[in-house]
Amino acid sequence: MMNFVVKTIANAAALAVAIWVLQDITLTGDSTGKKALTLILVALLFGLVNFLVKPVVKLLTLPLFILTLGLITLVINALMLLLTSWLADLVDLNFHVEGFWTAVLGGLIISVVSWAMNVALPDKD
Repeated sequence: MMNFVVKTIANAAALAVAIWVLQDITLTGDSTGKKALTLILVALLFGLVNFLVKPVVKLLTLPLFILTLGLITLVINALMLLLTSWLADLVDLNFHVEGFWTAVLGGLIISVVSWAMNVALPDKD
């Protein structure tokens, strides 16, 4: 359970940094509390997408991983972020990613920040 909480906090922090750095990734809300709740819900949604969809996409694109020496990961991360944005829109969360290249840069930022957060935060079950 603790591992799930740590990963959710890391995802939320990584998404917050991407929202802060990139103007085309937006999170809107009436108050700071609503924005924080939306950020946590988007982090949960992003974690769910990464848990369910990403392994299937990685398996299907295995030849491209070999061909590009893993650089296709940037594209897959961008697609997962765009899918999260689309799903957030479906469930009325105020999170939006505008454009593919913004998603690529956002995916890179989220990967680096979530890696750093996972290193810094405890990893107990």
